[in-house]
Parts: sequence; C-alpha cells; structure tokens
Amino acid sequence: MKKDIQIPELENVFMAVVKEYNDEFQCEDWNVYLINDKEEDLEMILIVSKGYDEDKLIETSVMRKTLKQLPAKSFAKIELIQPDLFKLTNFFNTTFFVRNTMYEKKFEFEKNTIKEGALRVIKQMGTKEGIISK
Repeated sequence: MKKDIQIPELENVFMAVVKEYNDEFQCEDWNVYLINDKEEDLEMILIVSKGYDEDKLIETSVMRKTLKQLPAKSFAKIELIQPDLFKLTNFFNTTFFVRNTMYEKKFEFEKNTIKEGALRVIKQMGTKEGIISK
C-alpha cells in the first residue's frame, strides 16, 4: 500500500516575500506571494502559514488562505507580513492540484533572512524585489 503512494517532485512553484510601496497608506509593506512559473494552472490551493522560534518557544497563530486557481506564469498576493515576524522562522505549507495530481510543499524563510540586504529582483514578477523560497 505504502509503495503505491506517489509523491511527485514539485518544480517551478515558489513563495516570495516582497517589499513594495503601498499607495493607499503611503508606506513600504512586506507581502507574501505565491508564484506559479509552471506552464499549467494551479487549482484548489490551500496555504497554511505560521511563524515560530524553537529556541525562545515563541509561535504565532496559524493563518489559512485558499485560492481557487492560480493561472500559469502568474503570481498572487497571499498576505501582508509584519517586520516583527522576521526574527522568527516563517513557513507556508502549500497544497494544490495540477490536473488531477495533488502537490504539497513547505516553503520556509529562516529567522533573520528576510531583510533589506537580501532583496533581489524576482524575474517572474517583473521588477519587484524580494526574497524567494524554493
């Protein structure tokens, strides 16, 4: 039975934390994005996120987000992330379907890795700068 379970390798799907200007509030925000660089749409997407620090026994509440579909070669904003959380390890468990196959991936940003000095242009998002987790 266990040998019959196939877990496909996930490629060309990323999570990114992007720093961008918020016109409405006239300030810089950090936002989390899911990037689909595949040639196929992602469907029935469920994202569960949480921040934690095992050394200090700190953890945030669990956040859940769903998206019906993320078209091929596109990206979607998942949530705003507060800079106070950068001192924690932040993870995003992502589950979705491509055709009839279910995929699952845990994207993780280690504590203190989300910072100004780590910003790079994310080619899948045009000129936006951020930190990408593969």
